[in-house]
Amino acid sequence: MPGFFITGTDTGVGKTYATEWLARLFADEGLEVGVMKPISSGPQKENDALYLKRKLKLKDPIHLINPIHLSFPLAPYPAARLQKRKLSMAPVFSAFRKLSKRHDCLLVEGIGGVLVPITRSYLVADLIKDLGLPAIVVARAGLGTINHTLLTVEALRKRKIKISGIILNGSKRKELSEKTNAETIEELTGIPIMVKLKWQKI
Repeated sequence: MPGFFITGTDTGVGKTYATEWLARLFADEGLEVGVMKPISSGPQKENDALYLKRKLKLKDPIHLINPIHLSFPLAPYPAARLQKRKLSMAPVFSAFRKLSKRHDCLLVEGIGGVLVPITRSYLVADLIKDLGLPAIVVARAGLGTINHTLLTVEALRKRKIKISGIILNGSKRKELSEKTNAETIEELTGIPIMVKLKWQKI
């Protein structure tokens, strides 16, 4: 089990919470689990990588867990452009290789959805492909998630990226759609729903 890339149907769908949940799940199975957030953006105090390092008590240095941090809370491409910074993926691939050697399983959390631009010509989906990891898609539990999930699955399959499962996050068990979404998504995609997580802030 070399690892998984945790991506989402959008920003704010709960990738960080799902990554934490998966890390604890695999650790309970006896695996030495590492976590990586290749690119983060926004204030450091809101950095998902720092949250995961603290909550999971990760011993890896933050420069490996999160090799690229951008100051503005935007997609990497416009955030880097505002900083007048040219992004190189070399630090990401270097950190990935080092962390992969340290752990039985490495969970890599993406930024935003699969078509978020890292540079003008390089998307999150390209990063998933280059890392050679299967994807786990995190989607909202409620109304609208079928469309977003199918679009994400289509984009990944177009690039021949394996999808290991889908996590539905944010279930409040109040919407009618929450009772039917999982079955519908499984039927239309053929991809298993791994878990339906209750609503969380992070």
